[in-house]
Amino acid sequence: MNDMKRAVLKPVSYTAGYLMLALLAIFMMGPFLWLLSVSLMPGKNIFSFPPAIFPTFIDFKNYAEVWEFIDFPRYIGNTVLIAVCGVLANIILACLTGYPLAMFRFKGRSFVFGFLIATMIIPSSTALIVHYLTIRAFGLLGTYAGVVLPSAAAVFNIFLMRQTFMGVPGEIRDSGKIDGASEFLIWRRLMLPMVKPGIAVIGLLEMMSYWNSFLWPIVVLDDPAKYPLASALTYLNGQFSYNFGWIAAGTIISVLPIILVFLFTQRYYMEGISGAVKG
Repeated sequence: MNDMKRAVLKPVSYTAGYLMLALLAIFMMGPFLWLLSVSLMPGKNIFSFPPAIFPTFIDFKNYAEVWEFIDFPRYIGNTVLIAVCGVLANIILACLTGYPLAMFRFKGRSFVFGFLIATMIIPSSTALIVHYLTIRAFGLLGTYAGVVLPSAAAVFNIFLMRQTFMGVPGEIRDSGKIDGASEFLIWRRLMLPMVKPGIAVIGLLEMMSYWNSFLWPIVVLDDPAKYPLASALTYLNGQFSYNFGWIAAGTIISVLPIILVFLFTQRYYMEGISGAVKG
């Protein structure tokens, strides 16, 4: 009797669980779906109630007009350049810092790691003035280096790579030492291939961060032609503050690459997060 009861309740509980998750997903995606609907329905009153979560008709007029108004290829190119440089810098520095914190045994290692973790409680906005003064002192105002360098070494990335390296068996490093390899060669040839999921997580997170960077590029770059895409969309908010169709279309164009990147790399993202937690 109990087995029959469990056999009946198990599918029901699974169905109820998936239904709740589906409703929660729709609720969380509500603002994005509304934005997508606004971009696809030019001329419709967007303040109608209830809001149009799903478009009643599809027209790409907003996309065509906003693409003609803003030089998207230029700004997308600027964004790709900033994002690629930022991702590479974060991956290299995080791997170089996380490896000795995980593998080396030196005096003060725990203090250094604890100090780094403690800095994560400092709000990033409080460092804006310090970053600006530093970038100006080095003469990097108006350059892409000034945009990338202040966030080229993220403490969370260092923590993630330390945890990931700690999950690698120490015998792999020992085998490299027996063969006479240098520490740098062990790190590059033996260790890095073992922590690819962690590297993928950093790449994805930093790609999203640099792609959506808005305020800091405006502060550093004096030429609007050098702006990344998120900063360039301020032209729509400033001059066409009531044309929400254009704003919605431009926003959808800007976030679409990030969505596609995440869809194709989510498996590596989950593997990297789970590996860091186990480490």
